[in-house]
Amino acid sequence: MKKIYLCIAALYLGIATSHAQTKPETVKDTSNYETRKLQLDEINIISAYYHQDGNNSAVTGGIGTEKLTDFANTIDLHMFKYGNGNTKHSFLFELGVDHYTSASSDKIDPNTISSASMQDTRIYPSLNWTVSNEKTGRAFGLTASYSHEYDYQSFGGGVNYTWLSKNKNTQFDFKGMAFLDTWKVILPVELRPPGYGSGSERDERNGGGSVDYRPRNSFSTALSISQVINTRLQALLIVEPSYQHGLLATKYQRDYFTDGSERAENLPDDRYKLPIGIRFNYFLDDHFIIRTFYRYYMDSWGIRAHTAELEVPIKLTSFVSVSPYYRYNNQVGTRYFAPYGQHDPNAAFYTSDYDLSTLNSSFIGANIRLAPPKGVFGWQHFSALEIRAGHYTRSTGLTSNIVTLAMKFK
Repeated sequence: MKKIYLCIAALYLGIATSHAQTKPETVKDTSNYETRKLQLDEINIISAYYHQDGNNSAVTGGIGTEKLTDFANTIDLHMFKYGNGNTKHSFLFELGVDHYTSASSDKIDPNTISSASMQDTRIYPSLNWTVSNEKTGRAFGLTASYSHEYDYQSFGGGVNYTWLSKNKNTQFDFKGMAFLDTWKVILPVELRPPGYGSGSERDERNGGGSVDYRPRNSFSTALSISQVINTRLQALLIVEPSYQHGLLATKYQRDYFTDGSERAENLPDDRYKLPIGIRFNYFLDDHFIIRTFYRYYMDSWGIRAHTAELEVPIKLTSFVSVSPYYRYNNQVGTRYFAPYGQHDPNAAFYTSDYDLSTLNSSFIGANIRLAPPKGVFGWQHFSALEIRAGHYTRSTGLTSNIVTLAMKFK
């Protein structure tokens, strides 16, 4: 499920970045009581449907169906109030609910039909508070989050800081996050020790054996600097180092060896990641924007990747725009990967998860945005409607499609 959530999150961020928060045109008197009331600024509702298919399931050692569907829904509320002077307090509450069905996950234990093996629901609320000075452009914020799925739960926290130069042409952003996760260690049915449970709710209720729980902690930072180079060109540089420690292997994924033996996936308990990206936005004229992005990725498991992306928003009318986009990725896989039945029996670490293999991938799609001055369908508060669709293919044979609908209410 990791790649599913990442894909949906990436599309969500692509839509959300166009939802710039709009402050009131004038604040006549910041000492007035009315301006200090908490006010609702906007509501965003985002729904995405994802479907994938392939024949390299990590659950069955790199072979077998990868068919999966995911339906994700997110609603976020933007609220604000003004404090003393030029300070503005912004609050963002977000609630996400994903539901997926997976054909390959049912192979963990074909004899046990449970939410852990065939389908599950993930719930993830979060809250961010940011205080900003509208005169200087500087801001500081705190974030808290929670995520729960049948086999894990996660508590998250973070800080964010923004600095803006006096001429408003240079902006520096820092974000730090920590996620403290606990995983239920579910094993393939044939690899369970005597008395070890399946991990299903039904078996636990009926005294079918307990399972182990292991931690996984993630710490990440994002440092970016954006610069207005001239009236047409803007640039952004971003560095996002991160570190993970704990159970990083997915223990219900099987690996098969050249001597015919079988084991549960095993990977190092530590992982360092370092993505570095650069983005250029060029405003060609009143109707065309050229957005380019490049990212280089490396980690301590030996993965190296290059990603290039091009998006060209086209303004058809004053309130209708179309944005075709294309992303290409080239990845050198981890040294721990081997296909089905090709692992060395003497290896300490091993995986047959094709997400970690050497591969090439392409993602192509388009986004349509409607933002009529009188509101979508004539409803003034329905300020914007976006539909985004994309098709993903990669050299391992995996294909997927995603459709995202975003609605903005002011």
